[in-house]
Amino acid sequence: MTAIDSAALAADLSRLLAADQVSARAGDRAQHARDQSAYPAVTPDVVVWPRTTADVSAVLAFANARGIPVTAWGAGTSIEGNPIPVRGGILLSLRQMDAILTLHERDFQVTVQPGLLYKDMNKQLARQGLFFAPDPGANASIGGMLANNAAGTRTVKYGATRDNTLALEVVLASGEVIRTGSRSVKQSSGYDLTHLFVGSEGTLGVITEATLKLHPIPAHFSAATVAFATVEAAAAAVFEIIGAGLEPAALELLDAVAIDILKAETDLHLHPGPNLFVEFSGASQAALAETLPALEEICREHGALSYQAGVGAGERARLWEARHSVFEAYVRHYPGQSYTVTDASVPISRYPELIASARSLLDELGVSGGIVSHAGDGNAHVVIFYPGEDAAAKAQAMAFNDRFVARSLQLGGTITGEHGVGLGKQKFMAREHGPALALMRQIKQTLDPNGILNPGKVLGQER
Repeated sequence: MTAIDSAALAADLSRLLAADQVSARAGDRAQHARDQSAYPAVTPDVVVWPRTTADVSAVLAFANARGIPVTAWGAGTSIEGNPIPVRGGILLSLRQMDAILTLHERDFQVTVQPGLLYKDMNKQLARQGLFFAPDPGANASIGGMLANNAAGTRTVKYGATRDNTLALEVVLASGEVIRTGSRSVKQSSGYDLTHLFVGSEGTLGVITEATLKLHPIPAHFSAATVAFATVEAAAAAVFEIIGAGLEPAALELLDAVAIDILKAETDLHLHPGPNLFVEFSGASQAALAETLPALEEICREHGALSYQAGVGAGERARLWEARHSVFEAYVRHYPGQSYTVTDASVPISRYPELIASARSLLDELGVSGGIVSHAGDGNAHVVIFYPGEDAAAKAQAMAFNDRFVARSLQLGGTITGEHGVGLGKQKFMAREHGPALALMRQIKQTLDPNGILNPGKVLGQER
């Protein structure tokens, strides 16, 4: 690609938008050069802050005519390099498009712009007793959650972002604006374009509006923490909990390493060893009370060392705050080290095998890190740390990642449950999708014939 003159490009874009919506300043470009992953930063040539769909359309039409790469940016919380502008060009930050456009309270729906941060949105929705269920932990933007099909701790009950999206407004590479889906919960008309764009990581179009499903905030919660001697025992209990139809609202597995780190950083009273964090929600406390004895029985049958139920509201809030901050706690625990984060998901019946494989591989390869898992939907993350300058240690970390992902595929799973393909998972796409990968490339070619949208991501081998 021909080198881009940042100042000249900024001047051209300033004729399309207001001057304060375009920047070629080194500081602004550096702030959008990397996400929270360990992948190297790549500085865009220009940063643009659109405020309307018309702004996005104008920028994309301009870039498409000139073959200039465009990478959309939400909050930068991705950990697979998804929004890193690896080909430079225009970094399209959607943070100023952050409005709740319409609350359809009686239909349990909301229409929002992509730059809105989901925790901020839920604070506003809480005034009406509603919330958006997908919960990735970090205060991600709605656009980023849509792009990666984000999930998180509540997926076991409510599903991922894709399951909670009804309709979209999308700007194509050409600048054309289309709308997909409708506000009807049941839709059978035509091809499902809405869910084609969800999870496409900004490679097929830029989402500028989304209509999302909402849920009433449950009136009552009950939480429990359960410790086990091994992750294998904890994972086996997970399968039984789901099979028993207890329907937890959240079901997380953290190994002994993660628990030790949380005990060092918080005042939570956690028993050492692998723990399950379990939460139930419902309309009455009486209904929840019936599930706790069944949960304890299952866990005791699988050798639970400690069972703490009836966690109070304050303790429950601290528990989930700690769970959401565990990655940052890991980073502090391994200061100055590089890291890789795996993300694989399998059918729930194979989940115990996946976790057993993770534990075995950690021991076999002698790598530092641990398991943090959305156990209820079979989604496991393993965080590996290593000295960045140690080539042999890095090779071992990458070997873990490759073998763990391969094991997920052997068990009928997928290479990524919620983090997306980004930069790190492209090499596994052919293994998972086979001939269907060629069809994906045809779709990409149809919607983005000049290859300007987030090039170098998901499929790879783009010009």
